[in-house]
Amino acid sequence: MALETTVFDFKISKSFKEWAVVFDSEDNKAMLKAGGITSLYRGLNKDDSSRAIVVFQAEEGVAMGMWNDPEAKAMIESSGHIYDQTTITQWIEG
Repeated sequence: MALETTVFDFKISKSFKEWAVVFDSEDNKAMLKAGGITSLYRGLNKDDSSRAIVVFQAEEGVAMGMWNDPEAKAMIESSGHIYDQTTITQWIEG
């Protein structure tokens, strides 16, 4: 399988600092590790503090599998990540 980089660009309903507490939590780190997902980057939009981005890398389809998992969705939404306002792009090595 190919290695895939997945970019999630999304709105947050809390401050970035509050969102990051959940993203950086041991529970989230354990979920990502168990899924074979590496977090490459997380950041706040320079011009819009209600938008954030995360970049994950994993085997093809793995990050989207996590995204569609109901348990993961509950954690994602608890952070202030507005699930329905997420743009997802996927990239593979060419």
